[in-house]
Formats: sequence, C-alpha cells, structure tokens
Amino acid sequence: MNWPQENEDVLTEETITTDTGRVAEILVYNDDVNTFDWVIQCLMDILDHSHEQAEQLSLLVHFKGKATVKTGPIPDLKPKKDALIDRGLSAVLEEKA
Repeated sequence: MNWPQENEDVLTEETITTDTGRVAEILVYNDDVNTFDWVIQCLMDILDHSHEQAEQLSLLVHFKGKATVKTGPIPDLKPKKDALIDRGLSAVLEEKA
C-alpha cells in the first residue's frame, strides 16, 4: 500500500464540499445561562438534529466545556452559527485545516 507523503493532500468524504472547498465546524461552548432543554431545542430547530443527538451534544457541551455540533461547508454553517448566537448560545465557526 502506498501511503501519502507528508506534503500530499488526502481527500476524505468529510472534506469534499462545495466549490469553495472550505470546511468548518460549529463549536458550542458551555455557559451558566442556557438550560439543557433550551440548548437541545436550539440544536433540533437550527441544525435539524434528532432529540437524542441534540441531548448527547448538550451533555458533551456541559461536561467537556464545548462540543462540535455541526461540520460542513462554511457558507452552509455561517447562518446556522448566527442563528445559534441569536438564540443566546455561545457558538463559533472554526475553519478546519
């Protein structure tokens, strides 16, 4: 098997995106303001997560201090991140290397 050299690009399913080619993730940070129910509802409404997935992510946010709640093309994620902020959550968009 030929392994990629250090400077070669390796394509994975996750990095194949729109024509921008820029992939990012939305991180949500823990705070002392929002309830579990509110975070779960926001993740379901804005990110289309199931109740179970949103609940698991809210627990990760609570116990780990932050969690990646969505990964995808930057143009798709920016309005979702803004919507989470508009609802009072601490969210940032970080471009993946």
